[in-house]
Amino acid sequence: KMAQDMTEKELLKMELDQLKKEVKNERQMVSKTGKEIMEYIESMAAEDPLLKGVPEDKNPFKEKGGCTIS
Repeated sequence: KMAQDMTEKELLKMELDQLKKEVKNERQMVSKTGKEIMEYIESMAAEDPLLKGVPEDKNPFKEKGGCTIS
């Protein structure tokens, strides 16, 4: 069912269900997790194709050939 087709009661129930799920999530301080995320990003940087690029022979989007109009 699309949200615009739902009654106000159904929408509120859906929101309540979502909040019940979210309240169970474990919370951690940004000062701790931020440092861990930065360390992970820096450790994986050498393997990141967005940073180092993709070799031409492994690029699936490279044009295979061209056409010539004469």
